[in-house]
Amino acid sequence: MQIYEELVARGLIAQVTDEDKVKELINKGGATFYIGIDPTADSLHVGHFMALSLMKRLQMAGNKPIVLLGGGTGYVGDPSGRSDMRTMMTPEVINHNCECFKKQMERFIDFSDGKAMVLNNADWLLKLNYIDLLREVGACFSVNNMLRAECYKQRMEKGLSFLEFNYMIMQSYDFYYLYKNYDCSLQFGGDDQWSNMLGGTELIRRKLGKDAYAMTITLLLNSEGKKMGKTANGTVWLNNDKTSPFEFYQYWRNTDDKDVIRFIKMLTFIPLEEIKKMESWQGAQLNQAKQILAYELTCLVHGKEEADNAKSATESLFGGGNGDEKNVPSFILDKSIIKDNKLPLVDLLSVSKMCSSKSEARRLIEQGGISIEGKVIRDTNYTLCEAELQTDVLLKKGKKTFLKIVLD
Repeated sequence: MQIYEELVARGLIAQVTDEDKVKELINKGGATFYIGIDPTADSLHVGHFMALSLMKRLQMAGNKPIVLLGGGTGYVGDPSGRSDMRTMMTPEVINHNCECFKKQMERFIDFSDGKAMVLNNADWLLKLNYIDLLREVGACFSVNNMLRAECYKQRMEKGLSFLEFNYMIMQSYDFYYLYKNYDCSLQFGGDDQWSNMLGGTELIRRKLGKDAYAMTITLLLNSEGKKMGKTANGTVWLNNDKTSPFEFYQYWRNTDDKDVIRFIKMLTFIPLEEIKKMESWQGAQLNQAKQILAYELTCLVHGKEEADNAKSATESLFGGGNGDEKNVPSFILDKSIIKDNKLPLVDLLSVSKMCSSKSEARRLIEQGGISIEGKVIRDTNYTLCEAELQTDVLLKKGKKTFLKIVLD
């Protein structure tokens, strides 16, 4: 099975401008393609997974990826999938985020020996002259067509700023620039980018008289149609300082039964022949499938050692104590917080960030959602003495969130 057929079999392809041509280019290998990522934070997150895995798969098939960091488009902000305007970032924040992305990309993409490139569109977008851009590029775009684009439709009721309206032109110019300077004839991205990508192929056709191609990948949605990557504690990041390997492992370990086989197919590099055998799995076998999903993705993002640690800690907490509890996430407690030899549980839950506030801590205690060393605590005035804290204390929130308190 060639790479295009594998992408189809894994359910990764959403829309293609010219399927026969795209199939021919990437199956033959040697094609240069790009995927753009705007630096909206200082870490990649689960929502980037589809793009990252696609780049890796295509590179493994002999194609050359260009990772395009949006150091320039980040000044504008993509309105796609947004109900409000993005917060404008300073140039310093944009540059910092781009550097963070570069480091994370190296775990997924092989940049050695010219096998891939990282570019930053700030290098050309920030040098553009506005009048020249209007004359040379703006004349190629129909406002009527732009307003029909899905990326703008949902913003029209609340108000679309002129700043954001220019985003499609910026992204289209990127494709035009990469085609001219890097022989890049393929752009891939999330399905919410389709209108912007078509703008690029049209600009290349009108300015250069050449054909370029676009393909969108399926957005990572659960069985209810909701975007993946959010938990009660917020975004699931790929940076281990923002989301620990254990938390990352747990996120995928708790995948819904309806989604687990589909996610294994879309996100892991397990051969399709092996996955096909899993499609008939039911009951306890689905739990095994979730463990496979969690382990494979944690390996990919954090490496085998961290995946082994997360698996071991999970087995310790949920599998009858056969694992290693030392790998459970921990919080180093400063002794200065303890007053008069006592520390209120509410304060501990708040300072350790296990609860977002003291009021949430009190509510969870009242509901029986907090345990210490397996004992449910329902007294909101419960306190721990310093002697208790001398040995590591295991807190539990709900059924699946654990934190080990270690006294400094």
